[in-house]
Amino acid sequence: MTAGFHTLGCKVNQYETQYMKELLERAGFTLATEAERPDVFVINSCTVTAESDRKTRQLVRRYRALCPGSVIVLTGCMPQAFPKEASALKEADVVLGNGTIPLLPELVRRYMETGERQAAVNPHGKERPPVVQRITGFSGRTKAFLKIEDGCDRFCSYCIIPTARGRVRSKPLSQVRKEASDLGRAGFRELVLIGINLSAYGREEEYDLADAAEAASRAPGVERVRLGSLEPDQLSDEMISRLAAVPGFCPQFHLSLQSGCDETLRRMNRHYDTAFYRDLVCRLRSRFPDCSITTDIMVGFPGETEPAFLSSLSFCREIGFSKAHVFPYSPRRGTKAAEMPGQVEKRVKERRAKEMLSAMEQSALAFHRAQVGKTTHVLVENRLKSGELEGYTPHYVRVRFPGSEALCGQILPVRILHADVDGCQGELVL
Repeated sequence: MTAGFHTLGCKVNQYETQYMKELLERAGFTLATEAERPDVFVINSCTVTAESDRKTRQLVRRYRALCPGSVIVLTGCMPQAFPKEASALKEADVVLGNGTIPLLPELVRRYMETGERQAAVNPHGKERPPVVQRITGFSGRTKAFLKIEDGCDRFCSYCIIPTARGRVRSKPLSQVRKEASDLGRAGFRELVLIGINLSAYGREEEYDLADAAEAASRAPGVERVRLGSLEPDQLSDEMISRLAAVPGFCPQFHLSLQSGCDETLRRMNRHYDTAFYRDLVCRLRSRFPDCSITTDIMVGFPGETEPAFLSSLSFCREIGFSKAHVFPYSPRRGTKAAEMPGQVEKRVKERRAKEMLSAMEQSALAFHRAQVGKTTHVLVENRLKSGELEGYTPHYVRVRFPGSEALCGQILPVRILHADVDGCQGELVL
């Protein structure tokens, strides 16, 4: 029996797809090649936007048509947040929520035996059970994601994720150590600690994010530790100091900004203002000279006037992000923002997104140019069609350089020669 997968969404979803692959492998399945029509096809959904739901519905119907004899499984955030809509997708034979993923092999087997549709979507409660998912590898990757946290208590006015993921809960530190060791022994040189609200890790316990980073760095074979997306107001000075002492810690901080306008941040129900964010960036740059600050920026949030947008644009230019994900606001059913007055016209949102993206590309180019002449270490991830190798520095700068495909998966010294918006060109230092 073979199993295939299609993953939408964030790093946490990618981790959970790997978890499901290992669940099915332990149940006797083998992973299908791209050319095969698998016996079981799992679609791991995202629901962060209405467009994500549209893609999920499209994929379910597409794979039902392509694989009429396969068991089609729908899981992830979409069925968890919108179980009625997921239930209406009759093309899916098995429907699972985020909390019932461990039932995947059992429900697939039950469907194969009975031919009756299987569904298990349990609503999240107020309890905070520990995160217990664990993986031992990461298919097709040179670095591994390590999920240490799930859930979010922030309730930003535009976001459906607390409904899809539940309350903040953490993986016990002892399990983080064990999983990091397994991944290090499997040959992964870099571990990326991830979560839905990563900086809240261990909030109800006697440990925090710095403890997890320390544990991952001590795993045999692990040379680099990186953090996923962070909420700015949850990084304390003590945590920053401890992270600075972690061996192999990558000085890249993805601090989700969303807007550089205080009035807009208040309507978003974000838990900081621009003064706090600016001060945090200064403190990080003091402890990590030349660190990389990356972010997410939303434009066209309800009530965002032109002066508010220009204020956000000015602040983002001031910070000097090395990379920014820029996107127009999209109303999400089930959130407060979807019902707010002052919805911005599509053409205005698109124009603002274009202006912000242009500014952030110039900011990225400036950061990349500052790398020219330096020798840094690159984790080689793949070989491009051009024949060049491609990988990332500790600062998460994309670097291309000539080399043999046999070097993939290694961390190598590279001298930076040129820079462009997308990254840098370098040469291997022998």
